[in-house]
Amino acid sequence: MATTFTTSQLDFENIKQSLKTYLQRSGEFEDYDFEASGLNNILDVLAYNTHFNALIANFSLNEAYLNTAQLRSSVVSIATSLGYKIRSRAASRADLKLSLNLSSASIKPAQISLPAGTRFTASVDGVSYTFQTQAEYVATNDDGIYIFKTADDSEDIPVYEGTARTKTFIVQEEDERQIFIIPDETIDTSQVTVKVFDTYNTSTFTAYTDIASANSVNENSTFYRIVETPNGRYELNFGDGITTGKKPTVGNKVTIDYLATAGPDANGANSFTPVSQVTVNGVNYDLTVSLSAVSHGGAFRESIESIRLNAPLGFAAQQRLVTAEDYKTTILSNYAPVSDAIAWGGEDNDPPNYGVVYVGLLFDDNTTQSSQQSVKNDFTNNLNENLAILSVDVEFVDPVATFLEFACTFNFNPNLTGLTRATVEKQVFATIRDYVNDNLKTFTGTYRKSNLATEIDAISPAILSTLITTKMQQRLTPITEASVSSTSQTADYTLNFPVPIAAPSATDFRITSTIFSYNGVDCLIRNKLSDTKLQIIRLDGTIEVDNIGEYTASNGRISLSGFSPGLIASGDSFIKITATPASDGNITPLRNYYLDIDEDNSFASAIIDRQQTSVNL
Repeated sequence: MATTFTTSQLDFENIKQSLKTYLQRSGEFEDYDFEASGLNNILDVLAYNTHFNALIANFSLNEAYLNTAQLRSSVVSIATSLGYKIRSRAASRADLKLSLNLSSASIKPAQISLPAGTRFTASVDGVSYTFQTQAEYVATNDDGIYIFKTADDSEDIPVYEGTARTKTFIVQEEDERQIFIIPDETIDTSQVTVKVFDTYNTSTFTAYTDIASANSVNENSTFYRIVETPNGRYELNFGDGITTGKKPTVGNKVTIDYLATAGPDANGANSFTPVSQVTVNGVNYDLTVSLSAVSHGGAFRESIESIRLNAPLGFAAQQRLVTAEDYKTTILSNYAPVSDAIAWGGEDNDPPNYGVVYVGLLFDDNTTQSSQQSVKNDFTNNLNENLAILSVDVEFVDPVATFLEFACTFNFNPNLTGLTRATVEKQVFATIRDYVNDNLKTFTGTYRKSNLATEIDAISPAILSTLITTKMQQRLTPITEASVSSTSQTADYTLNFPVPIAAPSATDFRITSTIFSYNGVDCLIRNKLSDTKLQIIRLDGTIEVDNIGEYTASNGRISLSGFSPGLIASGDSFIKITATPASDGNITPLRNYYLDIDEDNSFASAIIDRQQTSVNL
């Protein structure tokens, strides 16, 4: 008789029953009443022990793989072993214009220095935060007015939120691996200065730089690396002194200066006050502060799901830029203000342009143009220069929003809810808006009508069915009539939609626009019925211009020729041009396009449906 014990489930009762079956098959307990005996308690202990051990083994196995790990410590450990750099917290940054007025001073120096660490205070939602400069800035005399500038002659001085802290280490035994732990989870590792002094009391030091900026590494290279440890703190590492860079020796003093930051909580500050005055020739002067850009870019450390997504891509990149995914992963892991990125080769561009990689970036809200350009310049001059293939250039392209116009009608039975029709309409519209915010607004965010309809139907049992019609919209900023200096000058435009446009219809207009002035008359653009030709039409239906361009249905392209309108009725600087997609079931953005919602041209409307099924005879 078989006496093997088998189980395929972790359930306690199944394990206990398997133990009983095993004992009964042994012969000695064939007719034994386990429930009324002391042996039942022993079986409980055995079953619980087996159950717990099986669960522990299952959890441990899950934590060993990136796709199934749930603990941050496990995800961090696996990602670090893949060589992926996990992004720490990022300090919020504001750009300020700083100046001193010494016009009344008898002695005016040729230049004045503003030291690193100059502090400012600002409040967000009633909470005060400290911002400070991270470098020294210089201002030169201009009739007693001193305006501080950066090394590239910009008047926008960056200040970063956080508390300046210093951690000091003394290097111990040389034959042991030195571990330098920074016991602070709020560190911004991008705002770090590492110095190595020969002895504890000397003032001369060697500055070490982040190994991420290294072109090559040898035994004399002075690089450091900061990694997140499984307990959430950070570890400072140096080379081995042979092939991975120079390492500190016994008796050296190591200092690390960093910012402990509040992350995104400090975003949105728009009023800054200097903490102290600036002393010039023994006299204190107040700094004049004006805002160039509100604080932005602050972020918490990289989330588990972000690490899970990007670590394999970072491992595949292997510290080089070859594929489009390499560019995307490298940018997202190095620049906190970038919320999304996309890249594609010149061979996939329209038109093709070989030898070029195109990169599109989406930035967090409030990120200024100067900050965006700073990210692009840093990537081009440092990462791309060092990691990309020779003869391949990078070209940044601006993201293009395709706005969606939603017309949602739903059957509504008021007998099935205590809410009013207007309240449910607001709930449906809010669901549409949340769907766009949660699933779209990224380069890879695809609109799927069936998914949105499912979310709307789940709002309330009173919603019986949902019908959604979706149109696409691009915004054209034209040259107005006042800007055209010659009657022979024309303005041509091309708009590209991410999906094909519906073919011409005998009853429905596929292309329409908002109202603008043309030749002193209010007009709009729409296509001719049963034709792809575009016309300028007066509001009374009279044709003002018979042929202003055309649309190509197959590739979603609109072409306008010689178009120079006057004032735009809405007061905006752009004209909204709306197109009916060939299929509104799925709309997927292409290349540097992303999807957003035009709330002004979207609506949700209820149709009362009381499900009357009775018949009077």
